[in-house]
Amino acid sequence: MSLSTASAGFPPLGQLMLARTTMDRGCERRSHPGLLDGIWGSDSTYVMLIANGKTLVRGGRIALLPSRERAATELSVYLGRAVEGADVPVGTEIVLSVLPEGAELEAYDGEWLSLRDVAAELSAQDAGLFVEALAISNWHLTHTHCPRCGKRTEIEQGGWVRSCPADDSQHFPRTDPAIIVSVIDEDDRLLLGRNSAWPASRYSTLAGFVEPGESLEAAVVREIEEESGVVVHSPTYLGSQPWPFPASLMIGFTAVATNAVSVPDGVEILDTRWFSRAELAAALEADEVQVASGISIARALIEHWYGGELPQAGQ
Repeated sequence: MSLSTASAGFPPLGQLMLARTTMDRGCERRSHPGLLDGIWGSDSTYVMLIANGKTLVRGGRIALLPSRERAATELSVYLGRAVEGADVPVGTEIVLSVLPEGAELEAYDGEWLSLRDVAAELSAQDAGLFVEALAISNWHLTHTHCPRCGKRTEIEQGGWVRSCPADDSQHFPRTDPAIIVSVIDEDDRLLLGRNSAWPASRYSTLAGFVEPGESLEAAVVREIEEESGVVVHSPTYLGSQPWPFPASLMIGFTAVATNAVSVPDGVEILDTRWFSRAELAAALEADEVQVASGISIARALIEHWYGGELPQAGQ
């Protein structure tokens, strides 16, 4: 079944930068024995490369190489089939090849770029491919052994399952859900916080991981109070997008503060500030405050509250 989102309905944040895709991931085809061997070398099968979290880009597009001209790597994953013909012909099969450490990247024609480097310029197909490829390759590189017995696992089902030859257990790719929230007070001001790992001028919406056995709404209330001391209510879903750095799904909410007294935790969040729209615009224009880039859901949350694109420094 196609997973194209081109005609789908979206929540208030709309179609976010890293949530775009035009690929049919072919979930039902992955279980076919010998899937990759069967399509490798076909004129309709192309290869996407990843090395050290970067892919090969030419002319603002991901370089897809004919499979017939290269050998498969040890870590290869079926990414799906094109169902729209804007970038490649409909029906094109795309396989990810993760290059081994030490591969001679200079031998390839093009630039090796990270998702952060190039996401904003990519087409929907390429953005979806890069997010999918980065997330699944990150999982493989960090889940090489069985968590039950420690035996090295084997790759199956087109690269979407790792199985243990010792105890026959199967292991599937993991995604960590995280909530991210625009907190609004009774004066319609926005709460932003500064993470301890950031420069002094960088602020963003507050976020945190969902704990086992916890609903998304409960995570919103808990995380905001833990990080800022602010109690919120009425969490409302606005949108989501994958964040494969290395394996998160960012789920965006807005919530209403019961009061404006904020006390940052001093560990993860060092400072919090309330902004009116005029105050945030002035701080951004004066370059006193920086916020998240355009590919992040944090930026989308802030602009949703602001009512449009944020001003830039010097405007």
